[in-house]
Amino acid sequence: MWGFIGWSVIALALVVIGIVSWNSKKPAGFFAGVKPEVNDIKKYNHSVGLIWFVYAFVFELCGLPLLFIKQNSSLFIVMVLGVVFSSIGLGVAYTIITSKYQK
Repeated sequence: MWGFIGWSVIALALVVIGIVSWNSKKPAGFFAGVKPEVNDIKKYNHSVGLIWFVYAFVFELCGLPLLFIKQNSSLFIVMVLGVVFSSIGLGVAYTIITSKYQK
């Protein structure tokens, strides 16, 4: 139970990042130190915020097995692989968004 609560706190932090990106007046940086130059700042920020929301949702879904499996179960690998593949998807989605809105 405590593992799921910790997992959910991290998912909530990802949602907060999405909200900050969605409401930003400047182009939202995705990686550390990135200053994107985009055509439509509002649409770009909404797209970046949306991928953070989707990522947080998928992250939370990957943590649901924490409620049902026993400690030190081999099923934890499914959770880890789910986070890895969703993180790769997050990077791919951001690359697509950047190419769409880049000046």
